[in-house]
Amino acid sequence: MGSVLALSSRPGRQNSPFPQDRPHSRWDRRDGRLPNPGSFDELHRKCKDVFPQQTEGVKLIVNKTLSSFFKVSHTFHLSAVAPSNYRFHVSYLQSDTDSKEVDSPMLIGEMDSSGSLNAHSLFHLSERIRAKAVFQTQQSQFVTWQFETEYRGRDFTAAVTLANPDILRESVIMVAHFLQSVSSQLVLGGELVYHRGRAEEGGILTLAGQYSGPNWVATLNAGKGGAHASYYHRANKQIQVGVEFEASTRTQETTFSFGYQMDLPEANMVFRGMLDSRCIIGGVLEKRLSPLPATLIMGAFVNHRGDKLQCGLGVNVG
Repeated sequence: MGSVLALSSRPGRQNSPFPQDRPHSRWDRRDGRLPNPGSFDELHRKCKDVFPQQTEGVKLIVNKTLSSFFKVSHTFHLSAVAPSNYRFHVSYLQSDTDSKEVDSPMLIGEMDSSGSLNAHSLFHLSERIRAKAVFQTQQSQFVTWQFETEYRGRDFTAAVTLANPDILRESVIMVAHFLQSVSSQLVLGGELVYHRGRAEEGGILTLAGQYSGPNWVATLNAGKGGAHASYYHRANKQIQVGVEFEASTRTQETTFSFGYQMDLPEANMVFRGMLDSRCIIGGVLEKRLSPLPATLIMGAFVNHRGDKLQCGLGVNVG
């Protein structure tokens, strides 16, 4: 489920820091059975991966592999909008060669110059059961503690998440997910979010569906909290496009976004661009500086409605 710093607004939909599973074909032709549909928070991932990540300021990332198990990275970020900071990131690689995800990080930790900590752990308890835990601090205060258990059957996935349980304040957030492969192209499921506190108690039910074609994926989430629809299409080996629509009943806001990704392997470049209904236009260019083990990242985002411009330059080494 990933971080739940924003769990109260969009519970259970944060991107996980762990690499996603190997994509399945929508139909296993070897035995005629449907594949596992994956996790609930990965339903819109194909579309979201097309959009560029907003960059600002100057950033230097240095990655270092210490052994076959440990990897570390140092991030230096100079910003004119937010305070400049330094982040130290470390990950422990899974050593069990019989595990389902041999190269998946088991432990991930990150600490910045202000003393805030972000820690994730992932354990495969069996071939079908895995557990996650997330802990986050804001300087010296705990802000998030989250536990998740996920069961992956042959053609379905069920998960339960417990976030920020507090016996003294009598508060807790619980999220339940279920996905079922109905046919070779259709996946149906839902999400139930339950929140309990001293002053309020309630739940939100969201239904989800995904329909896949040979080179496109359409996904829809709809419930009391709003709707989220996305469409991903791979035009060819170089061009991918994505369209996203989000409507929130809580904020009474509706946004529409269009993104695309262009791969230029001959030039060792990847370009991602986007345009949304808030009059924001942006793009990020990634250039591999061969034969050096480094990647140059350049990005710019313009908010025409707010008359704002943000530019970013970064270098990723290792």
